[in-house]
Amino acid sequence: MSVTITALEAENVKRIKAVEITPAPTGLTLVGGNNNQGKTSVLDALAWALGGEKFRPAAAARDGAITPPHLKVTLSNGIVVERRGKNSTLTVTDPTGRRAGQQLLNEFVEVLALDLPRFMEAGDKEKADTLLKIIGVGDELAALDRRIKALYDKRTAVGQIATQKKAYADEMLSYPDAPAEPVSAIELIQQQQEILLRNAENQRQRDRLVEITHAKHRYFDEMQRLDERIEELQAQRGKLQASYDEAAAAETAATKTVAELQDESTAALEESIRNVEDTNRKVRANLDKARAEDEADEMSTQYSKLTEQIAEARRQRTALLDGADLPLPGLGVEDGCLTYHGKRWRDMSGSDQLRVATAIVRRLNPNCGFVLLDKLEQMDLATLAEFGRWLEAEGLQAIATRVSTGGECQIIIEDGRVKDAEEAPAPAPAWMKGAF
Repeated sequence: MSVTITALEAENVKRIKAVEITPAPTGLTLVGGNNNQGKTSVLDALAWALGGEKFRPAAAARDGAITPPHLKVTLSNGIVVERRGKNSTLTVTDPTGRRAGQQLLNEFVEVLALDLPRFMEAGDKEKADTLLKIIGVGDELAALDRRIKALYDKRTAVGQIATQKKAYADEMLSYPDAPAEPVSAIELIQQQQEILLRNAENQRQRDRLVEITHAKHRYFDEMQRLDERIEELQAQRGKLQASYDEAAAAETAATKTVAELQDESTAALEESIRNVEDTNRKVRANLDKARAEDEADEMSTQYSKLTEQIAEARRQRTALLDGADLPLPGLGVEDGCLTYHGKRWRDMSGSDQLRVATAIVRRLNPNCGFVLLDKLEQMDLATLAEFGRWLEAEGLQAIATRVSTGGECQIIIEDGRVKDAEEAPAPAPAWMKGAF
């Protein structure tokens, strides 16, 4: 069972003249009073008695005191802790009458329980590290956090590149009517030369037809002249007739061949040759645009895969924390910071901050069932009531100070003493019972 404080007796410690205090076994015990009356000295006395020399106040003795400080703390396990004499010698007595020292106290007294503000004022990372140390998943969680950050950074870079490439591709010109591959000017010129050769052959045959036709006419004219001399030139006419018949046959064949000839146009090739550079420019533009779009698509695919990997790492992270034995349901660590129900420390209510700090400190040493809190005047009564009810439900004891002399304070310190100390201890305030 966790150890709590059942009684404190203190004399001549800081502003304390002489006080005897019996805190509530569980819940919140408020020590109230005006400023400079000795409230904080009560907590300092408890911390010194239980925490040892490192909690000894710089000016431990009360100004003007004749006798040295004296401290006596009784704990719920029956152990009595005393510091007395000029050197404030420590005496720790267990229920069996044996004596022991600070080492015995360290078994059930958590350092942060004596100085809870030290935890509450620590940085976000230090708080998170404390929680991870308790639940024993710090290394695994840190590895997952590093992986998530690396994936997130990589995904961010890929997303930026994909956006840039997509924008670049969208701005690039394209020519739907351009061929898929660059055009060779040499091939076009070769095709043009082949057509020109074929056309030259056609012209040669046309020229031959003209020559043959001219020859036929010459032969015909000569025949007319020879007809007049037919009788004397009969032999010559026979030869000419033969030549004529041969020319006529040749003319018929040539005419048929020439009629079937079709010249090929080189206009398209000439146009292509003239426009080959422009055409190839368009082809290259289309290829560049297609390549840019492919790269943008690839980056988008990488971005989606990285998003899935981040989600999986986060699922593993959540499962790791869900499976841990947390000091308080709802605690977690996000981006290296302590969270409670998804809220970081600065976003938590005052009551939640107290609850989280107390739960974590308790888990650091489960044998320690109490915490000391200074300056709770910053908390309104509703927050104090909520915190007090939670302490009672958890079986924890908190002894705290507050600049107030109101009814919420069970103990009032005035001029280094408990006010109306001769009277019976006041009953717990109504708000501590949940009736506030």
